[in-house]
Amino acid sequence: MEVEAVNDTVLRGRKRSAYWAYRQDLYFYAVFSKPFTYTLYTDTVQENDKQIPVCKMLLHFETAKDEQVLAKFSISSVDAEGAYKNLQAEMPGWNFDGVRADAKKKWNECLSKIAVKTNDEDQRAIFYTAMYHAFLSPNLFTDVDGRYLGMDLKVHTTDMKHPVYTIFSLWDTFRALHPLLTIVDPQLNTEFIRSLIKKHQEGGIFPKWDCVSNYTGTMVGYHAASLVTDSYVKGYRDFDVQEAYKACLRAAEYDTTGIVAPDWLIPYVMPKARYYKNTLGYIPCDRENESVAKALEYAYDDWCISIFAEAMSDFESKAKYERFAKAYEFYFDKSIRFMRGLDSKGEWRTPFNPRASTHRSDDYCEGTAWQWTWFVPHDVEGLVNLMGGEDAFVQKLDSLFSADSSLEGETTSSDISGLIGQYAHGNEPSHHVIHLYNYVNRPWRTQELVDSVYRSQYANSIDGLSGNEDCGQMSAWYILNSMGFYQVCPGKPVYSIGRPLFDKATIHLKGGKTFTIVTHNNSRENKYVQKMVLNGKELNAPFFAHQDMIDGGTLELTMGGEPLK
Repeated sequence: MEVEAVNDTVLRGRKRSAYWAYRQDLYFYAVFSKPFTYTLYTDTVQENDKQIPVCKMLLHFETAKDEQVLAKFSISSVDAEGAYKNLQAEMPGWNFDGVRADAKKKWNECLSKIAVKTNDEDQRAIFYTAMYHAFLSPNLFTDVDGRYLGMDLKVHTTDMKHPVYTIFSLWDTFRALHPLLTIVDPQLNTEFIRSLIKKHQEGGIFPKWDCVSNYTGTMVGYHAASLVTDSYVKGYRDFDVQEAYKACLRAAEYDTTGIVAPDWLIPYVMPKARYYKNTLGYIPCDRENESVAKALEYAYDDWCISIFAEAMSDFESKAKYERFAKAYEFYFDKSIRFMRGLDSKGEWRTPFNPRASTHRSDDYCEGTAWQWTWFVPHDVEGLVNLMGGEDAFVQKLDSLFSADSSLEGETTSSDISGLIGQYAHGNEPSHHVIHLYNYVNRPWRTQELVDSVYRSQYANSIDGLSGNEDCGQMSAWYILNSMGFYQVCPGKPVYSIGRPLFDKATIHLKGGKTFTIVTHNNSRENKYVQKMVLNGKELNAPFFAHQDMIDGGTLELTMGGEPLK
């Protein structure tokens, strides 16, 4: 880190960190309303066998009693000049109250994309806190002059109509955050996809988890394929569709060439698991860590690619990725009805314990067999058949929510939280599971369990979430469900109806249209849907299409205190 006093009211500096993101560059520029003197400390601290460099500047101000000193501060990942330009463009004066008012106005415009009607102030606070969280990331990563740091860690320039973003926690956010954005701000979601396409071009492949234009290699799957496909099938295609399709195919194939990252990181960015799934048809658990989680998420992403391939009239790839999408079947052990590791000899991993967890070092990823067995969002019917039919599926699903919540193992994953039985709402692999009851004609179970999650997993308090926010995913789940619906499978533009929380929720759509969910006879006790009417027509199944929403209209749900079976 370097910091210098430009004069007696201005500082500038830079910091380079190397940790989870292997090269994080940050330049800063700070201006103070009053002159200062300073003391610069550049010590080195010894920590065990490492020397930790220290750089601190202590500022001294001569102030009268109760005198205020104002400071304004800007950053850039390009250079100090970029930080200076950002400050001059966005905050040229010293109007503190004006800056605060502008920020409040901007946030209110964002939060008012959805208006909810409720007499419960806690519910209102939780909902709009969730909206706030959902719009915190991805983050703008472009200076006011259009320059940004690319995935190749070189400086590029973009048209400011299409700025570049960073902080893509895609393993989390493909599930609910990006589907939410396709409803309330599809243009912003399209800009995120444009950014991801640039990252593919600059760095050689779509990132799984992009942090300040660094490949982190973190988590599993290649879920940019989900974002692109979901946007495309919903009709939002204002991006380079051919390049996006090319990038999806690149991410699904095992190819370590052309990836701009340190050699040690390449196996994490492009794990050999993709080689095994493409050649053997499955991922041996004795050759690859987190084999079951990787396999299940690859199967889903490959299904997304098959949908995209059909749209691109690439029918050879469509058939290939449809076949890969069925790979989840390899891991299902019918004798115990769990997804289970399969070794290179074709034998099941032993010993097996469905509640065992060794954080990031077993056959699953931040979860157990109990949680991962259900990750087949693209083929629920196929999973039901594997389980032995509808009744057997329901029996197994019921047991998920009634099982003992204990976990076993020396280093159980702290991410497995918010447990209802072995359902873990505090982490993402479980987020679609409650809605699976809708697919097997038990909608009342979806309704009562969604209601249970509202009551037990979200609160108007400083510890109001049962798990890591994960860049908006935990809150996006709440936003969608509290309005009364959820998208189980991004890539299929269909919403599953659950249990609405509010008397009325109005979504302000593109083009001035609105979609309103009105809940009749709503109360804490009346958590079961008795009747569903979409634009005057009664529904006979708890689903509706994305297009039904985007066209504008009203969904009316009448509630009651007893399950309607």
